[in-house]
Amino acid sequence: MWDYTDKVRDHFFNPRNVGEVENPDGIGEVGSLACGDALKLTFRLDKQGRIEDAKFKTFGCASAIATSSVLTEIIKGMTLDQALKVTNKDIAEYLGGLPEQKMHCSVMGKEALEAAVENYKTGGPAKHQLEGNVVCTCFGVTDAEIERVTRENGLTTVEQVTNYCKAGGGCGGCHGEIEKIIEKVQGEKEKHSTAQKPSTPAKLTNIRKIQLIQQTINEQIRPALRADGGNIELIDVDGNKVTVAFRGMCAKCQLAEFTMRDVVEARLREFVSPDLTVEEQKEPEP
Repeated sequence: MWDYTDKVRDHFFNPRNVGEVENPDGIGEVGSLACGDALKLTFRLDKQGRIEDAKFKTFGCASAIATSSVLTEIIKGMTLDQALKVTNKDIAEYLGGLPEQKMHCSVMGKEALEAAVENYKTGGPAKHQLEGNVVCTCFGVTDAEIERVTRENGLTTVEQVTNYCKAGGGCGGCHGEIEKIIEKVQGEKEKHSTAQKPSTPAKLTNIRKIQLIQQTINEQIRPALRADGGNIELIDVDGNKVTVAFRGMCAKCQLAEFTMRDVVEARLREFVSPDLTVEEQKEPEP
């Protein structure tokens, strides 16, 4: 039996947003009944271009239902650009984690969203289009899809690739090709790491650290938040702990914790110091 978290069980037994949005702006379909999992995602935008409603229909396991339910909850209120930044890792982490063998369900949700957005933007087919050459004929997975899931999730074995996109989970005849793709991605990563390896920085004084933090917020973080109607304010710097407050739309965003981790903290660690940690100062409840 799979070891599911309480959040997975909750979204499985009490799934949110099941069904189809009436007169949707975007439709995305991935998977097939023959492969054991299928998902249809529909959404509608409001006048400001944000996702007003999102619903899903799925044929699959508990993880497929839970990840689809969570995805529709996460993306409500987002612009399409914001929604497309939601990764399969974000979906899994929102649920408190998934069994390794069920990670492909989170990938399926991300692909359905991408297909729905593409359908809205181009009016093209709602069905997820395969890119590249088919490597796994059992499940119809291409080299481009295997390379993408390997790169985005840091996969290093064929078994992991199977867990994330099902490739290699049938007859096994494609294992050699999958290994070559993994080696290619790892080689590119090592080459990039060697080329980008920074020199050891000099120890920052407190004043210089604060200056760099403020500069990074002004130049690297605030413009991205303002583009979506949000803002950020530096509250305090105590050693390596940085306290900030979200303003505007960011203060109300359901994905604030991901923005904090993947944008604010990531940029500050990149441009100031890898030792920094960032926490949000919440506004007091009225």
